[in-house]
Amino acid sequence: MKVEFAPLSVPLQRRLQTASVIQWVFSFLCLAQCCTAAFIALFFTRFWLVSALYAAWWFIDREKPIKGGRRIHALRNCVIWRYMRDYFPVTLVKTAELDPRQNYLMGFHPHGVLAAGAFLNFCTEASGFSMLFPGITPHLMMLSLWFRIPFFRDYLMSGGLVSSSKESASYVLQRPEGGNVLAIIVGGAQEALDARPESCTLLLKKRKGFVRLAIEHGTPLVPIFSFGENDLFEQVRNPKGSWLRQLQHRLQQIMGISLPLFHARGIFQYSFGLLPYRRPICTVVGKPIPVQRKHRPSEEEVNQVHQKYLNELCKLFEEHKAKYNIPEDRHLEFI
Repeated sequence: MKVEFAPLSVPLQRRLQTASVIQWVFSFLCLAQCCTAAFIALFFTRFWLVSALYAAWWFIDREKPIKGGRRIHALRNCVIWRYMRDYFPVTLVKTAELDPRQNYLMGFHPHGVLAAGAFLNFCTEASGFSMLFPGITPHLMMLSLWFRIPFFRDYLMSGGLVSSSKESASYVLQRPEGGNVLAIIVGGAQEALDARPESCTLLLKKRKGFVRLAIEHGTPLVPIFSFGENDLFEQVRNPKGSWLRQLQHRLQQIMGISLPLFHARGIFQYSFGLLPYRRPICTVVGKPIPVQRKHRPSEEEVNQVHQKYLNELCKLFEEHKAKYNIPEDRHLEFI
């Protein structure tokens, strides 16, 4: 006899969606510190052997983040990510087919404050990446700093995150069997400082390292624009030249991560808090840009491919902006 379960009520669904986002925000704001504290604290308890054994495993496994990571499909398919997807909601849109016999380098724009769209689309199966792009395995790059944190590094790798180093990128892109995607949030931590609603400013004009990497491996470039990514949080005013912006840049140079002072809604009220607003995110994947392989490309060759990438990204934005309520007179700005 088949057992049928009654569908969840709308209020309960919304509570579960909010809970899923709370744990995600917590994981990036607090979990790293908690993991470090737990690792150290265990040495002073009768469970000291747990940290000792993990330290030995950590040493043996230290190169895993630069060698493709270690994804856990059960965690990528966890139901909590589907609740998080429905909170905004998040949608992944395909505009062209990807050949599973080939590797690709995807440029993700914009970074936003916490890169929610990049995480859900590439580190989970909530938006159906594997169904849209069968035979393709996504890898999302993240600052190497985060992979130095005990326990937290394993959590990151379980979703398909890899270290943001040239060695790590080359490992993914040169795999001979193909079917691998390396996604890079090109604007990085610095672009997060300009992430605020209605912003269309991308830190991309001088970011050419990913283009050089694609040429060196002969890997097609795929532009991605995530509509709504910048609309999830408000940010304290930090115009260029202000003392706050200078302090943020200084901290970024020291720690490698930016510290945007963001706010949005709370758990039980909508006026102030650290939870993102319920605003839709639509991540549009553009068509591949063929790249001719060259071991040591010249600056002129890199500039030509970079300009072609900018043109394709602008074209992608202009073709889809009307669907996502972007005013006709608003265009991408590269800095």
